Amino acid sequence: MELDSLYQEVILDHYRNPLHKGLSKEKDIQVHHNNPSCGDEVTLNLIMKDGIVKDISWDGVGCSISMASTSVMSDLLIGKNYVDALKIVESFVELMQSKGQSSGNEDLLEDGVAFAGVSKFPARIKCALLGWMAFKDATTQVMA
Repeated sequence: MELDSLYQEVILDHYRNPLHKGLSKEKDIQVHHNNPSCGDEVTLNLIMKDGIVKDISWDGVGCSISMASTSVMSDLLIGKNYVDALKIVESFVELMQSKGQSSGNEDLLEDGVAFAGVSKFPARIKCALLGWMAFKDATTQVMA
């Protein structure tokens, strides 16, 4: 099986079986982000305690890329401290800005590397970043 096919399967699996989807009643903050160019939307609830991401729950509507990417992000960042979570977010942003030149750091991004091919399509980069930017916004507000 080719790597691109495997990555497509990872994305489709996260789209069909999203992790942490469904907004928790408990939260420290809730943010809502949308991508006006395509209509994708995500609402994210975040709980942080002592600088640790305790919970991320989310709900949204959109394409398979935006929903799968938010699923990957939420699963990857729960349990991380603020500094490590931001390093992971920045690594994903760098991957998305690579224009297909980077395959990403699998040790850091895990299933997030499946989105490497998305970086070749400028119109889809915002889709992949939607949930990640919502997380970054939420943590910035909580940690301020």
